[in-house]
Amino acid sequence: MPGKNLSRDEAQQRASLLSVHGYEVHLDVTSAPDADATTFRSTTTIRFSCTTPGAGSFADLLAPSMRAATLNGRRLDPAAVFDGARVALEGLEAENVLVVDADCAYSRTGEGLHRFTDPADGETYLYTHYEPAEARRVFANFEQPDLKAPYRFTVTAPAAWDVYSNAAEESVTEQDGAKVWRFLETKPISTYLTAVVAGPYHVVRDHWSRELPDGSTLEIPLAATCRRSLAPHFDAEEIFEVTKQGLDFFHEEFQYPYPFGKYDQCFVPEYNIGAMENPGCVTFKEDFVFRSRVTEAAYENRANVVLHEMAHMWFGDLVTMKWWDDLWLKESFADFMGSFGQQEATKYQAAWVTFANQRKAWAYRQDQYPTTHPITADIRDVEDAKLNFDGITYAKGAAVLKQLVAYAGRDAFFEGARRYFQQHAFGNTVLGDLLEVLAVTSGRGEQAMAEWSAAWLQTAGVNSLTPQVTVDAEGRITELAIEQGGEVLRPHRIAVGLYDREADGALVRTARFELDVTGARSAVAEAAGRPRPALILVNDDDLTYCKIRFDADSLATLRTSLGDIREPLARALAWSACWNMTRDGLLPARDYLDLVVRFAGSESDIGVLQTLHAQARSALDVFADPGYRAEGGRLLAESALRELRAAAPGSDQQLAWARFLAATAQGEAEFQLLEGLLAGTARIDGLEVDQDLRWSLWIALAAAGRATVEQLDAELKRDHTASGSQKATQALAARPTAAAKAAAWSAVADSDQLPNAMVGAQTAGFQQAGQRELTAPYTARYFELLESIWAERSIEIAIRFVGGFFPRLQTDEATLAATDAWLTEHQQAAPALRRLVLECRDELARALRAQAADRG
Repeated sequence: MPGKNLSRDEAQQRASLLSVHGYEVHLDVTSAPDADATTFRSTTTIRFSCTTPGAGSFADLLAPSMRAATLNGRRLDPAAVFDGARVALEGLEAENVLVVDADCAYSRTGEGLHRFTDPADGETYLYTHYEPAEARRVFANFEQPDLKAPYRFTVTAPAAWDVYSNAAEESVTEQDGAKVWRFLETKPISTYLTAVVAGPYHVVRDHWSRELPDGSTLEIPLAATCRRSLAPHFDAEEIFEVTKQGLDFFHEEFQYPYPFGKYDQCFVPEYNIGAMENPGCVTFKEDFVFRSRVTEAAYENRANVVLHEMAHMWFGDLVTMKWWDDLWLKESFADFMGSFGQQEATKYQAAWVTFANQRKAWAYRQDQYPTTHPITADIRDVEDAKLNFDGITYAKGAAVLKQLVAYAGRDAFFEGARRYFQQHAFGNTVLGDLLEVLAVTSGRGEQAMAEWSAAWLQTAGVNSLTPQVTVDAEGRITELAIEQGGEVLRPHRIAVGLYDREADGALVRTARFELDVTGARSAVAEAAGRPRPALILVNDDDLTYCKIRFDADSLATLRTSLGDIREPLARALAWSACWNMTRDGLLPARDYLDLVVRFAGSESDIGVLQTLHAQARSALDVFADPGYRAEGGRLLAESALRELRAAAPGSDQQLAWARFLAATAQGEAEFQLLEGLLAGTARIDGLEVDQDLRWSLWIALAAAGRATVEQLDAELKRDHTASGSQKATQALAARPTAAAKAAAWSAVADSDQLPNAMVGAQTAGFQQAGQRELTAPYTARYFELLESIWAERSIEIAIRFVGGFFPRLQTDEATLAATDAWLTEHQQAAPALRRLVLECRDELARALRAQAADRG
């Protein structure tokens, strides 16, 4: 990996030595529109104190060159003090001023200052992304979260551009044909939270206000930006609606005024993640600007992300973890509050259904890897930190917080949050700081909170909860108990639901019992004497984090009647449990596919339906016995076509089934329909074949060998946009030819010039379920290149290579053996790289076990 890693020990030592008073950063990006210009000028002044005068330390800077530097007026020799990653600082005084003048690199990987040129109109756009430690690619700094400081940014940019940063602009002046944007000083924040966004962005403005308890009025200017070519598709009013609802909700619950002045939300191209909580200047992937029709689930997801990032203004920005060990102190809370706020404050009332069915699936998967870790993790360095933005830190942490609210009570939880903000505003915290306030507000006491923390936050793994029921001769329950499995038995506050049929055949809840599950077995005393129901649902209402299992009779009910469960959350929990059982080899993959074929058509929650479609493809391609794939694929494709024709015209379900048909088409009739939809010779009433759907159809046809290069080029000319370029690249890589695979592989493996988004497009097209023989030769090449890719590429691109090209569809013993051989022979490889390969290996071994279970 270019540049040196930063360890926790180094950060602790530096934090004990230094306190930072402030930064002044000047960036000159006037060269950005020139494609031949590779660097920009960065000048940074840092004022800081040192507890031990005479001691030495270092500043962080990842840059091609350092022009000059001074420390307390003393010139430093760049050749002597700068190694490409760090600036050595010797002979520190009690009070210090460091000035660093450097040439930093424009990025195409989404790390640092990313530069993008819009193919639609030739305009250039910039934005920064730093988490966890990439601000050093843009300006010299002390790159660790606990050295907070205020910042003043000045940006010299082309005259036609606008510039955004964490604080409001103080002045904008003309200078030598450019404009100089000077921004007000920020509140104390961490390096990874600073931000600059620059370019000819389209902007929409609004405002929000609220009367505070002291009688004053808090006014927050709002802005939402996107590229100009996306402006016709930008629904800023919907974004502002959710933004204002979120600000209302968080101010009511947190009782701490938003502390960062303005609230800009910038939608930017080629973004590596969903969004980033830069205070006052939040950045989002521009996929959230919908240029074609999307389902309600996409709007719901965007609203969730808006609220997730807003929650970070308090959890993460106002109060920040001391080191990445306590990353959960911001991410788990933001993930939980995103769904909580969405359910409480917006029109999107399926937030907890989505959380149960989609978000927690990520957590369950991550928590069963051999690399699983406690929510409070052991983060040795920033490479470790990069990989811990995972399903445990986000989704498991959020699920555990939902359990905490059930354990401590909603009022106690929010009162604890309020005290936490008041006590630690603009500071840094560790786990104990939060537990201390919750122990008081919950009334549970320090010992109880410490025990809860030890069980839930400081151990890894997921429990299973299984009902064990006995009945008498008359069919009445004599005993209902919940058996807990797992290496660590935890306390769970759960609800158990009993479901029976109504006259119309629907399965409805007839009784609900709430109890604490402790130890290996816990009795549900209230159930005794009741008739044995058709379905017993453990963890009804999804109060805890666990894998739900079923007794034999309940599973039999689901096999015949899963779609009859009336309540969306209960139905989502049943689907989720069946998927976990499939992954665990407890439910044959063909049986799961049978459930999807028979009941997905009646699924009313569009988010759940889309999840079922994705999981059905994985069940077929990865977990099903290879000998069953042809039959299973035929059944899925037939059901997709049937449900597409049956769906209400213009409905979300119709669009979802159209996409699923494109993903599963196998027979001639199905492919002819796809071709007809593209040509306009076939029509489904109510289905608009817009640009994004057209690309879904073209990618499917390309993978089947039914799309020529000329046809794909013609479609790209029709859609000469950033998205169109990425989709065309994916379609070309998906073609079933050796030449197409070689081109995709070479584009990523043999060159470091491909932008991050195009790396993703190439890997997405490279691996196709029906093309295993074409990609099999690349298994050996993949393992040969792993260490060099990791050493030579940025961490973001290296991660994409490791995950994107791992032979995940080569589910055979030979691939498993090759993976094991690499792990055995590379014991000293970078820990973060080994972790990724271990996780890929675990998925492969799981697939082989599931295939064996599917064969019976």
